[in-house]
Amino acid sequence: MSTGELSATQARTRGAIIEAAAAVLADDRTATLPDIAKAAGVGRTTVHRYFPDRESLINATILDSVQVVTTAVAAAAPEDGCAVEAMRRVINAMISVGNRLLFLFDDPNVLRGLPPEAVPDNSYLTSLIERGQAEGVFDPESSTQWLEHALYGLVMWACQDSKDGLMPQHAAAPAVIRTFERGVRCRD
Repeated sequence: MSTGELSATQARTRGAIIEAAAAVLADDRTATLPDIAKAAGVGRTTVHRYFPDRESLINATILDSVQVVTTAVAAAAPEDGCAVEAMRRVINAMISVGNRLLFLFDDPNVLRGLPPEAVPDNSYLTSLIERGQAEGVFDPESSTQWLEHALYGLVMWACQDSKDGLMPQHAAAPAVIRTFERGVRCRD
């Protein structure tokens, strides 16, 4: 079934299946279609109506997750305002799509087969960190790549801890912001 032919109800059902797939597969890469169907609140035959096999569901979930993450970060307007405020918005945006981040980035094999134009673009983060370093608010002695890795590590662990019930969802972004800023902000 092509996505162009879907009614509003069918589009919502397809979206719920993809959302459930991202959440379930982030926890268990070997999850079956019945596991995903149960999490989506639909039957296995409904999943098969939209996705003929597990591979097509995973591929659709990868592409949709890239779009969801890209849209969330773009909505945070990382190029606007001072670097500290922009970074806070980006962190909040990333945490808000935590299941998608965990699905995409917890297993390096997920993105391996994607064509280059479909791979998530993180140039916004590089630019934001460089801007923060130029503004004198982010540590200029650390490389941009190191600061990106540190941020992604904090975000991923906050998303995982939140998902595992070790941290309330509403506490994840503030915890990442505090930890990141205390570690990378320039001191007077």
